[in-house]
Amino acid sequence: MTYLCGKTFSRSLKIALFSLALAVAPLPVRGQQIYSPIPIKSDGQIADRLSEQDIPTGEGGFAKDYAIQLQKGDQVAIDLISDEFDSVILLLGADGTTIAENDDGPDGSTNSLLFSRITETGRYIIRVRAFGETGGGNFRLNVTRLRPVN
Repeated sequence: MTYLCGKTFSRSLKIALFSLALAVAPLPVRGQQIYSPIPIKSDGQIADRLSEQDIPTGEGGFAKDYAIQLQKGDQVAIDLISDEFDSVILLLGADGTTIAENDDGPDGSTNSLLFSRITETGRYIIRVRAFGETGGGNFRLNVTRLRPVN
């Protein structure tokens, strides 16, 4: 049995509580929010970089969050491509629950691709992260709202 004590326990507890708070709601700090997901539109491509300045995952890696407004009945395709790290993509509900997640896409690469049908109108979080402790680097995030042809 392993016991945590002193600084190790305190640091582990702080990381766990911070990660939980980030997943659930913004935290106010003197009138400002320390957690502020990057707003994005429901269609388009984003080029960005995942680094140690982003959100610690508690698993040794980091994550970057994007806020998106989606409507009930929307079908979205979210594609995450990186040549520099093994990507994982998550779609989170407003309450922090995982709606959908993908590690490796169907092409056999370490890129990620997920499809989801939205059942409630609201704000969602798209979380980009590296698998485990695989680091970070440049990536492209594509979000496409799929609509039926009329």
